[in-house]
Amino acid sequence: MPKQENGQKEECVTKNELSESFEEVGAFLSDEEKLHLIDDLTKVNPVTTTTVLKCLQARYRVNLFYTNAGCSLVALNPFQPVSCLYSPELMREYHLALKSQDLKPHIFAVAEETYRNIQGQIDPVNQSIIVSGESGAGKTWTSRCLMKFYASVAASAISPKGNETVERIEKRVLDSNPVMEAFGNACTLRNSNSSRFGKYIQLQLDRFHHLTSASVQTFLLEKTRVAYQAPSERNFHIFYQITKGATAEERLEWNLPEGVEYRWLPNSERNLDEDCFEVTRDAMFHLGIDRSMQNNIFKVLSGLLHLGNVQFSNPVDESQPCELEDKAKDFAKTAGDLLKIPVEELLESLRIRTITAGKQQVFKKPCSKAECETRRDCLAKVIYGKFAGCLWF
Repeated sequence: MPKQENGQKEECVTKNELSESFEEVGAFLSDEEKLHLIDDLTKVNPVTTTTVLKCLQARYRVNLFYTNAGCSLVALNPFQPVSCLYSPELMREYHLALKSQDLKPHIFAVAEETYRNIQGQIDPVNQSIIVSGESGAGKTWTSRCLMKFYASVAASAISPKGNETVERIEKRVLDSNPVMEAFGNACTLRNSNSSRFGKYIQLQLDRFHHLTSASVQTFLLEKTRVAYQAPSERNFHIFYQITKGATAEERLEWNLPEGVEYRWLPNSERNLDEDCFEVTRDAMFHLGIDRSMQNNIFKVLSGLLHLGNVQFSNPVDESQPCELEDKAKDFAKTAGDLLKIPVEELLESLRIRTITAGKQQVFKKPCSKAECETRRDCLAKVIYGKFAGCLWF
């Protein structure tokens, strides 16, 4: 019974109540061999942290990585390839089933249910799927599976506009993933392919429920990662891809000689599957980004790497701008050339603060070493943020 003390309520739990609760949990867990058969967490009784986690753990042990929770789906990341878990045959099975909900819980069941909800409406109602979870939970992979399912299912019938058009859209939808991941994902302590941005993917269907177009909106890109990476973490994948995958001719054109160490490229000795440059380039081609435009993109990225190696030292006279370290002069010139900024203007913007007083008076004040470094980092973040945003849209 609740009791009142000093104007505050306190909940009292008697020993009998605790005993009954433990007995219920114990009775539920007594038949542990059958826990994996519970495919909906609403069937767990009593619902406690222990019973829910034990149920999920039992299903995980027998390679059942999806469990319903009412109208939601709980997904556990196996962190290893599982054969046939996302095969085209399984995709068709969920699509052709009379009731996809009668099959085992799966992301394809959710995808098919939303697709049928659109088909079954006299006045079509938009459907949304929210994919959420902590870093490493598998959100990026789940989004891939959903896009592949809809690209396949919504393009399975012959469109009035021609099957060729539908196939082209399908390819572009799927190819957007490698590009977004290259420019927006990075290796973190918890996940080697962690999305450092949010995305809203919209697929448009015509009145025949065939895929006609798609759009991707991105937000909250972690621009700070360009200039700062936590210990044991890495920058965005694309920087490692160009430094590892560029040909000798491209290295010369982008000014990326082998053996050069870049401050903003830590842990480059690690080799990840995400470092595959060819996958990104092929996807960019299919999205209509030709070789000339790609070269310009990679020059900008190379320019940012060189900009990160521009180091400052305090001047002897505080009234003068900060000096550049010996090697930094070459990096500054290369960065300016690649970013198409005259090196004098680049250095002035990093080392001199312009103050406007009133309408006519303009003062120029040299920045401290810390201020120069901050301005350099901010410039890199602004360039990358604008650059990635334009590329995605």
